[in-house]
Amino acid sequence: MIKTLDTFSIGENGIIVKVDGEGRIRRRLFDMGVTPGANVVLQKRAPLGDPIQVLLRGYELTLRKDEANLVHCEVKEETK
Repeated sequence: MIKTLDTFSIGENGIIVKVDGEGRIRRRLFDMGVTPGANVVLQKRAPLGDPIQVLLRGYELTLRKDEANLVHCEVKEETK
């Protein structure tokens, strides 16, 4: 299932498949390592939902909700 990073639940993980946006914002996301193929895990969400903290490429990254809305991920299914 594909969904945007801003709709992830805490602890949910996936693989980035597409990054929307244009110009500066897209370049900024790519510079921070938000690229297709990267594994991402939602760690924390601020009390009002903005910003969010994700684990990406071995480091913690904080994104605004409007930035996270541009990142489309394939959600990994939990195996129990």
